[in-house]
Amino acid sequence: MAPKKESPSVYDESKIKTLTSLEHIRLRTGMYIGRLGDGSNLDDGIYILLKEVVDNAIDEFIMGNGERVEVEVKDGMVKVRDYGRGIPLGKLVECVSVINTGAKYNDDVFQFSVGLNGVGTKAVNALSSHFRVVAVRDGKFAEAVFGRGVLVSNRTGKVKDGGKTGTYVEFTPDREIFGDVDFNLEFIDRRIWNYAYLNAGLTLRFNGKDYKSDDGLLDLLKDEAGEGTIYPIGHHKGARIEFSFTHTNNYGEEYFSFVNGQFTSDGGTHLSAFKEGFLKGIQAFFKKDFKSEDVREGTTAAIAVKLQNPVFESQTKNKLGNTDIRVWIVQEVKAAVEDWLHKNAEAAKMLELKIVSNEKLRTELNAVKKEAREAAKKIALKIPKLKDCKFHLDDGEKGSNSTIFMTEGDSAAGSLVSSRDVMSQAIFAMRGKPENMHGKKRTAIYKNEELYNMMMALGIENDVAGLRYARIVIATDADFDGFHIRNLLMTFFLSYFEELVTGGRVYILETPLFRVRTKKETRYCYSEKERDQAIAELGSGTETTRFKGLGEISPKEFGQFIGPDIRLVPVSINTLKAVPQVLEFYMGKNTPDRREYIMKNLVPDAN
Repeated sequence: MAPKKESPSVYDESKIKTLTSLEHIRLRTGMYIGRLGDGSNLDDGIYILLKEVVDNAIDEFIMGNGERVEVEVKDGMVKVRDYGRGIPLGKLVECVSVINTGAKYNDDVFQFSVGLNGVGTKAVNALSSHFRVVAVRDGKFAEAVFGRGVLVSNRTGKVKDGGKTGTYVEFTPDREIFGDVDFNLEFIDRRIWNYAYLNAGLTLRFNGKDYKSDDGLLDLLKDEAGEGTIYPIGHHKGARIEFSFTHTNNYGEEYFSFVNGQFTSDGGTHLSAFKEGFLKGIQAFFKKDFKSEDVREGTTAAIAVKLQNPVFESQTKNKLGNTDIRVWIVQEVKAAVEDWLHKNAEAAKMLELKIVSNEKLRTELNAVKKEAREAAKKIALKIPKLKDCKFHLDDGEKGSNSTIFMTEGDSAAGSLVSSRDVMSQAIFAMRGKPENMHGKKRTAIYKNEELYNMMMALGIENDVAGLRYARIVIATDADFDGFHIRNLLMTFFLSYFEELVTGGRVYILETPLFRVRTKKETRYCYSEKERDQAIAELGSGTETTRFKGLGEISPKEFGQFIGPDIRLVPVSINTLKAVPQVLEFYMGKNTPDRREYIMKNLVPDAN
């Protein structure tokens, strides 16, 4: 007798649902703010919420209204006050709760705004357990309070004497949506400084500290590059574009790009056009056909453009897509660079010496590359120690989470190989501790077989633009040897491929230190505090295992630690100018200084 088929679920009119716009934001959060996260990454949702509210305050300054913005983040609540025109009182509720409602569709009111879709503040409202907005205009105020997008109360009235025009917003991200998240104040500090650099003359006060820039992007590069520049920083400010530039002795290139005040971490058409104009301006001034790679090696630059209709590749606005802006950006950058070089003859000489030096190094490097490639061909047709995945960064959406794990030894790699997702997770197993590359020329990579293979596996032999994976994850044991290998790998990336770190591509894998279990339940703990809490909650009869290395974790267990709930710590740096000093101290030859530091900070083992 044939098995009885289950009846398919009924699909009729009763299954069709209509959500309100705010309900849709809560249900499909990623469409509006990208990732949720836990606050450990600058692109996590809570920072997008903060940005949306501050952006509105900045837009008021851009349009000539108010010279001060106050921001406070404390105990999970955000407060933002501007002194602009204030939201029109009669439309206050609609402006913060009804999608596609706002003044930013009107070019007479807002000419260069980032938040042109009418969604930003509404998303903040919908995703906050508490949201309060107050607008002050003409001696009157309107207030509205919401809970998870639902209006709780609203009122109007007259303000007391001294009540200044503007808008005040406070909100608490909803833990039903975001879970147990915390704001990283260093991330916010970085973002507030960016607002200051991009809006010269504006004073921002964040948690009691004032942030202000008088010279815009010139100040940004001064703070980022420090005294490590080869020549004084160049600066140009036009009606629609501002940029600053210089060269350092660092390897690679570093760019800070912005559109209407939004940091575009993935660049876009405005950055590509800037690079083209920068090259053409230098070629025109020196009347020489310098190669692009020789001009750009060692470049540090910042660029900001103002557009009436920016087209971004996602809601979080990390990459600009406008194609119609190339011509005017190239022309203005070329003319401005050429003009600056004419006015700064000594800087022009230093720049030419740098380009000629880059040319010589490239010739030397190409010869070493050729030898390395020939040697690699003799070893094998494929890269040794690489277990590749199917999809890569250039495969679009399918490769957006592609990850390569850098592991120490075959035992750790073994657990990963058996439990990984072969579609998106690759593994490169190192034979041991890589060479300390601090202070060595780039040619040294090509003379080191393992580092050369690692570079080939990543796809960055010629340029970081060839990177094959969205995430580079350092997966080492949580012991002294593992920490040393982490430092050696981070030294490698920061010395030669700094853009991978500043671009948010390098991470450290967190794996559990302890397993606490009873016959009924098993918990994995990432710290001694978590272990003690698990033992207390599970009660008597617990068995605790300390994992000494990744190879001790069985493939069955390991799968859950590199799955959807993978814990990654992003490797980040506060300012570029700090990198050389940090590397020199920890990885250089200053043994006495380092020994003294260790002795002063040595913590004895209580056990």
